[in-house]
Amino acid sequence: MRRTAAIVVALAVLAAMAALGAVSSSAAPGKAHATTLTVWVGWSARELSEFKKVTAEYDAKSPNVSVNVVGGINDDKIIAALRSGNAPDVVSSFTSSNVGIYCSSGGWIDLAPYLKKDGISTSIFPAATMYYTQFKGTRCALPLLADVYGFYYNKALFKKAGLTAPPKTFAELTAYAKKLTIRKGDGSLDVVGFDPVFGFYQNGIGGYQPLVGAKYFDPSGKSAISRDPGWKTLLNWQRGLIDYYGYDKLVKWQTGAGDEFSASHAFERGKLAMMMDGEWRVAFLAAEHPELKYGTAPMPVGLRSQYGSGYINGTIIGIPKAGKNRDEAWKLVKYLTTSNHALASFSNGIRNVPSTVSSTKSKELKPDANFATFGKLFVNPKSSTIPITAIGADHLQTFQDFIAKWQAGKVKDLQGGLVEVDKQIDAKLKQAGGGGNSVP
Repeated sequence: MRRTAAIVVALAVLAAMAALGAVSSSAAPGKAHATTLTVWVGWSARELSEFKKVTAEYDAKSPNVSVNVVGGINDDKIIAALRSGNAPDVVSSFTSSNVGIYCSSGGWIDLAPYLKKDGISTSIFPAATMYYTQFKGTRCALPLLADVYGFYYNKALFKKAGLTAPPKTFAELTAYAKKLTIRKGDGSLDVVGFDPVFGFYQNGIGGYQPLVGAKYFDPSGKSAISRDPGWKTLLNWQRGLIDYYGYDKLVKWQTGAGDEFSASHAFERGKLAMMMDGEWRVAFLAAEHPELKYGTAPMPVGLRSQYGSGYINGTIIGIPKAGKNRDEAWKLVKYLTTSNHALASFSNGIRNVPSTVSSTKSKELKPDANFATFGKLFVNPKSSTIPITAIGADHLQTFQDFIAKWQAGKVKDLQGGLVEVDKQIDAKLKQAGGGGNSVP
């Protein structure tokens, strides 16, 4: 499942709806009088083809429906379509943090009446996924597979460096990174042990929060970043490792690291020894570099009691208010999100964690030790997601704007900077008419 490293999406609305991505029909021939359902999804390339296989099965079994799949859709396009009133029948988003926008605006309809009518209890879904598919009591989305962030390491490079097991703490991660890093004769970086720069590949602040047990908001809904010691533990560790490499040298190395979703990915080529990434990388590695010997584990932590936890996110799917075929759209959404067969098939194709309790135990799932790591992280009670707010992921964007300056060495007063971050987030929340909320 494709993700951005920042784990946030700009909320500006595009002026025109252009370049909507590859469009294909999974409809079987001979359905001249069938209802056409247009489905927007974020997947592209290989992952999009796997999604089309799932919808094609549904299409083949549904004589009254023809399904058109549009790939490469991001949240800017979704929001623009909602505001223009020209929305598809079904839409999915990689950015679950924006569910607060989709639910509170009424842009995506409440699915609770449909669930009730069909006798579907939300208890079939894990609690974390139920949290990020609703906002203030309105369930305008359902989970469509889940993403879990963990640790990948190159076994061949470990063996060469005399390392036998993955690190469990930030201190160990730093020590391992130094052992695994290889510099060229001119001092530039050839192989990087671990790249701690936020914004590189899947390195984003949201993915690290469970590792230090930090909180975004206090019980009153005020931003608490400057008052939670976990954030300072994380940022001080990060800067320490960046300083070891040299920020400018890391940035220069990143220019040749390779595209994140291609076979030139730095980890896949042996140029990055360890990294944080989601479970979908298992499928990419199998397809692009099956010869690579690697392992997976929980991410190293800044707070020992948090080991075994991870960041949980996932694709959400819903029905736009402006859609024209709600009942048929609901039948498709129900199939995609509650059918164990559909979830296991799609999970096998893109190696995301299936999002119902029963589907995680499906006999149709392909066994894989590296993939199994993420299933364990998914059910760990200390794993968590980011808060859902009325400003979507804008609180993360504000935080990450500050971090971009911090990691580049442009911030001298960490505490003062974090206090200012809190002020900015609180102001945005106030303008939106609500505070932040806690993650269960």
